[in-house]
Amino acid sequence: MAKAKQPSSSASKRREEVKKQRQQRQSSNNPNKRRAQKKPNRSPWLLIGVVLLVIAAIIGIFFFLSKQSTSNGSPTPTTEATTSPAVLQAVTNVSPAVSAAVGTGGQNNVLTPLKGSPPPPTLTGPNGKPEFFYAGAEYCPFCAAQRWAVVVALSRFGTFSKLNQTTSSATDSFPNTATFSFYQSAYTSRYIYFDSVEQTTNQPDGAGGYTALQTPTAEQQHLIQTYDGPPYLSNAGSIPFIDIANQYAMQGANYSPQVLANLTLEDIANKLSDPSSDVTKGIVGSANYLTAATCLVTNQQPASACSAAPIPQIEKALGKTAYNTGSPQMSVLAVREAVLRQQE
Repeated sequence: MAKAKQPSSSASKRREEVKKQRQQRQSSNNPNKRRAQKKPNRSPWLLIGVVLLVIAAIIGIFFFLSKQSTSNGSPTPTTEATTSPAVLQAVTNVSPAVSAAVGTGGQNNVLTPLKGSPPPPTLTGPNGKPEFFYAGAEYCPFCAAQRWAVVVALSRFGTFSKLNQTTSSATDSFPNTATFSFYQSAYTSRYIYFDSVEQTTNQPDGAGGYTALQTPTAEQQHLIQTYDGPPYLSNAGSIPFIDIANQYAMQGANYSPQVLANLTLEDIANKLSDPSSDVTKGIVGSANYLTAATCLVTNQQPASACSAAPIPQIEKALGKTAYNTGSPQMSVLAVREAVLRQQE
């Protein structure tokens, strides 16, 4: 019996290929298979962008809530604020008639001629002009009182284009005395160079002192260590300390801060037009002493300040009046309540 004819191997291969192609088409058209395919990796930058957006949203919400809290509650306490134009106008433009009527204000001279062998070198600023140097601190009530006189006096030689206001410490003697701060002030003059350092704020540091504000430069520290104490002045390192061109120096205030007690900055400024006021006598009387000493180192310039009464009369007394620890004014300044030592 004859055997059945077997299909050729080539025909068999073609059938297998057709079968595989049919299966592949069916597989590609199956939606379940497509879903089972591995998804491609997403870019990491997309994830980073989402994270940044979330952070920005959180910061925005926090800022909004903090602004709401500030507007509805007490503002964050600061040590300085810009002095109003009205106050600045009053304190920097005291009438010559008021100055003449006040004279010395009944004050004793607390400016000491700086003498020695050899005498101290004349202190000049970077512009070559005689330097008026002030060292103090915002917490200090005697600095608070004396700054008024310094501003009045310096305004006769130049211009304050910026001057901040503050108060002395709320917990020290003569608390919250209204005053100015020379921190970040701006002053220009054709006749003198003004340099200042406010070493601390009026805010307690929690350790019995006050928070730091400015650190004296090497030159400022040299002046303080050399002239703010014996043999020139009675108490080492006391504030306020004023050095006028290394020719005259003083520490403490010419008048008691009690004169300014319970008065606002505006109250004090408004009284500067009344020569009979104790406030005006204290501030302008002290300013007249500072003006006279400054005129002696500027060769009587400007004439508008140095030739006006009572400056020539005070100048005559300055060179003759030595530092007198026995005078009533200086006996007051010698105690701790009147002359505050710089903080360590």
